[in-house]
Amino acid sequence: MTIRVLLADDHGAVRAGLRMLLETDPGIEVVGEAADGEAAVANARALRPDVVLMDIRMPRMDGVQATEAIVAAASSHVLVLTTFDLDEYVLAALRAGAAGFLLKTTDGPSLVDAVRRVGAGEGVIAPEVTRTLLDAFVASRPGSGEGTEAGEPDQFGDLTSRECEVLACIGRGWSNQEISRALHITEATTKSHVSRVLAKLGCRSRVQAAIVAREAGLTEPVRKPQA
Repeated sequence: MTIRVLLADDHGAVRAGLRMLLETDPGIEVVGEAADGEAAVANARALRPDVVLMDIRMPRMDGVQATEAIVAAASSHVLVLTTFDLDEYVLAALRAGAAGFLLKTTDGPSLVDAVRRVGAGEGVIAPEVTRTLLDAFVASRPGSGEGTEAGEPDQFGDLTSRECEVLACIGRGWSNQEISRALHITEATTKSHVSRVLAKLGCRSRVQAAIVAREAGLTEPVRKPQA
């Protein structure tokens, strides 16, 4: 399957470089470009790419607002590219439903792999900052640390035992392939479980589900306690 990509960055040279890197993979097609957030939203609606590579800081409409609009329209997955590894814009983009983020210093093969994973419905976070990012996200959530104790059964009452295992794996940042291996299930079954977990938790992305798992202390693939 060819993954269709829209590039959104206010620097033409950056877009040209990204296009060159991505088009080394015959399974990826760059279908359009945008130089600001408003154009990104309009092009995402018109072209309906699988993935939008989104710069955070752009004129007219920034990447956070553009991400929120694109995710709300369910037109594409958004992968944020940024020079800044942990600023408030990155956290805001993830809250808006971005599937993940990478630093602009990411090498070509890693970028291609990330686009493929996001196109397949998985989440991607720059490996250099995964733990720090998740901790910062949890700490910034309103009421963090309050309420139900981590791991209590009623916290994930709508999830089956298997779905709790899958959520724990998501919390560790595992790919569908890694979850399938760990739980001895097919990737198709894993995808179905992930979709149900996101729907039941009301999460817009795997990254948001990872935050929920981490906030609850559910980061080991364990079974849900029996009621």
